[in-house]
Amino acid sequence: MEYNSFEDMPVWKKAMDLAVRVHGLTEGLPRKEDYGLTSQIRDSAISVSGNLAEGFGRKHTKDKLNFYYNSRGSLAETKSHLIYGHKVGYFSKPHFEEHSNLINEIWKELNSLINSLSKRTLTSALA
Repeated sequence: MEYNSFEDMPVWKKAMDLAVRVHGLTEGLPRKEDYGLTSQIRDSAISVSGNLAEGFGRKHTKDKLNFYYNSRGSLAETKSHLIYGHKVGYFSKPHFEEHSNLINEIWKELNSLINSLSKRTLTSALA
């Protein structure tokens, strides 16, 4: 599907929602984590939507794909930080599951987007 703006992309909307939720989730973390987990999980979470937006703005499919892969990498990093935060007792099980489920949804949508663009690139190369 074609979009006029990255803001119209459902996967970008979910990624932005994740970043906002992660910000709220980390509001109560101890001050000692300000330059540790707090900044790392916030940075990786906002990078998911940021890379989607930057990829959208690229003209060439290969460039788009690179940014979408970066977005997926940031999503995996966010999940890793979330798991750590849960394991050390910072995030409750319900909060962990809620955010983890959203990450899994975004992961699936990102993979669909990447696969669709990859097929388009392959089709163009064969033509």
